[in-house]
Amino acid sequence: MKEIRKQEIFALVYRIFLAYLFYQVARILFWVFNKNLIPVDGVLDYLNIAYRGFAFDTTAILYVNSLFILLSLIPILINTKKSYQKFLFYLYFITNGIGYCLNFGDFIYYKFSQARLTTAALQVAQHESNIGKVFLASLVEYPFVLIWFIILMIAWVFLYLKVKVKGNTPKKLIPYFILSILTLCLTALLVVGGIRGDFKHSTRPINLVDANRHVTKPVQANLVLNSVFSFFRTLNTNNFKEVHFVDESFIEENIKPYKLYIREEVSPKPNIVIFILESFSKEYSGAFNQNTDIKNFVSYTPFFDSLASQSLIATNAFANGRQSIHGMSSVLAGIPSLKDAFTSSPFSNQKIQSIVSVSNEMGYDTSFFHGAPNGSMGFLGFGNILGFKHYYGKTEYNNDADFDGIWGIWDEPFFQYFAKTLNTKKTPFMATMFSVSSHHPFKIPEKYVGEFKKGPLEIHEPIEYTDYALKKFFETAKKMPWFDNTIFVFVADHTNQIGYPEYEKAMNRFAIPIMFYSPNQKYQLKGEVTEPAQQIDIYPTLVDLMGYNKIIRSWGRSLVSDKKEDYMIINSDSINEQMMIGNYIYLFNGEEVTGIYAIQDKGLQNNLIKQALNPEMKKGILLTKAWYQDYMHRVINRKLD
Repeated sequence: MKEIRKQEIFALVYRIFLAYLFYQVARILFWVFNKNLIPVDGVLDYLNIAYRGFAFDTTAILYVNSLFILLSLIPILINTKKSYQKFLFYLYFITNGIGYCLNFGDFIYYKFSQARLTTAALQVAQHESNIGKVFLASLVEYPFVLIWFIILMIAWVFLYLKVKVKGNTPKKLIPYFILSILTLCLTALLVVGGIRGDFKHSTRPINLVDANRHVTKPVQANLVLNSVFSFFRTLNTNNFKEVHFVDESFIEENIKPYKLYIREEVSPKPNIVIFILESFSKEYSGAFNQNTDIKNFVSYTPFFDSLASQSLIATNAFANGRQSIHGMSSVLAGIPSLKDAFTSSPFSNQKIQSIVSVSNEMGYDTSFFHGAPNGSMGFLGFGNILGFKHYYGKTEYNNDADFDGIWGIWDEPFFQYFAKTLNTKKTPFMATMFSVSSHHPFKIPEKYVGEFKKGPLEIHEPIEYTDYALKKFFETAKKMPWFDNTIFVFVADHTNQIGYPEYEKAMNRFAIPIMFYSPNQKYQLKGEVTEPAQQIDIYPTLVDLMGYNKIIRSWGRSLVSDKKEDYMIINSDSINEQMMIGNYIYLFNGEEVTGIYAIQDKGLQNNLIKQALNPEMKKGILLTKAWYQDYMHRVINRKLD
């Protein structure tokens, strides 16, 4: 019977099957390109991951192909005509080509973000005018990604054309329309269920967190997922929701969101200079790896290492986010980034107490320096929210001869500009410098080619260039009258390329250096902090050193206080929140703690959640939920001042 449309239904099933096939090929290639970041224990482990990925592929494929499926089945009598089938061909490959391209883009993006592509990438990109240049540089650096994409798209077209729909005009129109409508209804039901992840009314549609249900190592969840799913599932999402797990008294007693550090009057007030160093991971610095026992370790920060010997350094420190804007909010305002970044949320535009507002209150001149085009990374907007009195970017520098062609002014000349501009400031001042040169595509000025160690990673050479720029900055700054009474802070915004297996471990992908230095001995900034520390500790530490002597809102702690304060290290892999508390690491999905690991198990290999929980674990679960509850409450109800 022509009215049943068997050949059209078979062709549609075949074409959707091809999408599944090529998504699995993309999954294999994604793992091949990132296998040092996603450990897989053999073939069976991979096959289990690939099988679990089927549900997430279904959602992605049906998102992309919903219109194609509808137009393939809608009864309009011309479905089998050659011109209509050609139209479907182009629709299929335009939509699937775009979706497939997202997966291939993630081959590269994941190396730097350690998270699947989400709409957060759009929020970052909207502040940049150099996306085209970055894209082209990435293609030059990773040509095989484009080559594989082209090869597979050609193969996909070839296989698609193997099954063709022949012209077939129905003669009995009533049965044709009735059967077509029934087929459409059944297909619509299957599509809705596929997009949701199941047909149960009682369950919510699957999301990124669900990928963790099927893996033994949390990082493998990124292999279960695909980029189309993670992108579409984060469109118009808002994970900022109030929750209630504990009483407010428990939060006040255990989370202590308000801190007070009393110090004798500090006079004269110290200048504060904060260097937020782009991608300056802990693993690049020798001073921060003396106790890691990495065989044949090589440092790319000779000046940074020499300064560390005269400083207070936190050698077990972690970033609170995955992107540069996350680093800005964490370091300056003590606000970490969870699955959704605070800075890209509807709640970011509110009054926020920070090191900037405290400095303004204390009579400091406050300024922010970033050599990129003004507004890049969202720094100018967020800087205005924090209350910086001055912003200095590529516009103020006003010399494009020192522009690197992609991101901004090279670090060495811009650091010199930084030092000289500070010399025009009335003291005390608080200034933040956000560097740019140790950024993909990892270039250095032509005049320095061959001057620095290249190392096995592309980032090593620009890291040593930025280190050299720091050295030249200090040579200039030491001659200036404000230098001797200045506290310098050095911290990475986030991590980047990984060279040593130790830093491939899930938690160590957030490992960064934190360093406090002052030539003024009265601040006693020497020694080593070995307990876990984090970016959000910088704000309360500086408030303590400045002698603010008033209550501040802070989830971090002062690293120089005599008080005994427990640490709670917070970050997110974009799927789960991760908390280091006491002797354990806790994974939290916004509702439940799904993993507990020993503090030494930085690779998150052995989940202890199913064993009998000891009292510390039980309290750690409560602390994790309590902190999350307080964070959501303060962000949503605008209580960050």
